[in-house]
Amino acid sequence: ELHAAIKLCKVPLLAGSYETSSLGHLQIAYVFKGKSGKCAAFLVNNDNTSNARVRFQNISFELPSMSISILPDCKNVAFNTAKVSTQYNTRSRTVKYKFDSMERWEEFNEPIPIFSNTLLKANALLDHMSTTKDTSDYLWYTVSFQHESDAEAELSVVSDAHVVHAFVNGAYKGYAHGGKHIALENPIELKNGTNHITLLSVMVGFPNSGAYLERKTAGIRSVRIQNRYLNNYQWGYQKIGLLGENLSIFTDNGRNKVEWSRFQGRHSRLIWYKTVFDAPGGNDPLALNLGSMGKGEVWVNGQSIGRYWVSIHTPQQRPSQTWYNIPRSFLKPEENQLVLVEEEYGDPLGITLDSVSITKDAKY
Repeated sequence: ELHAAIKLCKVPLLAGSYETSSLGHLQIAYVFKGKSGKCAAFLVNNDNTSNARVRFQNISFELPSMSISILPDCKNVAFNTAKVSTQYNTRSRTVKYKFDSMERWEEFNEPIPIFSNTLLKANALLDHMSTTKDTSDYLWYTVSFQHESDAEAELSVVSDAHVVHAFVNGAYKGYAHGGKHIALENPIELKNGTNHITLLSVMVGFPNSGAYLERKTAGIRSVRIQNRYLNNYQWGYQKIGLLGENLSIFTDNGRNKVEWSRFQGRHSRLIWYKTVFDAPGGNDPLALNLGSMGKGEVWVNGQSIGRYWVSIHTPQQRPSQTWYNIPRSFLKPEENQLVLVEEEYGDPLGITLDSVSITKDAKY
């Protein structure tokens, strides 16, 4: 309505001259007059406590508090900002497909690298963004060292990433998340001989604006086991992110580059899931309900529909987002490929594909 009212005023607004006149102590008129005689006026009431009755060109007008009345012909009010008509949406979701069949899911466990099978090595903890060149949210850090006996110890990691996962000798030992300088401190078991520490640095996107952007850093900053700091040890890096990312196993071409197995239902960390589904009929928007998952990313027919982090809750104790839109242009009538990478303990059997219907009601 505002746009339509402004368009009615376009000739005097763009080609005319304007003048102002006082209508009262806190009321003013902005008048635009074109050469053709067309006139448009904006009557403003700056009083934040009460309405005002004013006279403009021998016509009486009621101006609501803190409002602007638009008169495209200087006589009739086409729009007032205090009387905006709005439309609100009532959304209803209908489950069109349940991904609850174990037989239709397959899985692939993301391999945990160790120092000896990494190609990039450095005697320092490298920056996440500089190493991945902004091509992946993930960067593996791994180091190997000798220990003289079986023992319990404490692993302490300080990171500038959003999430850090820790593995010791292939076993998962915990994670931490936050915004800046997150700390992970967990008890671990060391064995007599060679021990492998593998850390996964995870970002949820990288900063791309703001002052001193060139000084932004991310990734692991310090690693300590008991009183032994490993910062200057020789570290190995798998800078391509996750193996599944590097092989693009969420695409038609990359899907067969790894060996998928039947769904086991163990809900492991760092695991890939895939299945197929047919597109529901109709034209209603479609959304994937990921309320049963934890954290990761999801692809449909090779197209990413977004990162998800359902396990993080708002102060109202609910996820900030559960439904993820699937554009119908991404879909084929049949055999659509759904692939997810899950960092936590999500359950893909709880995923549903929902249609979203929207009704609009006008309110004033």
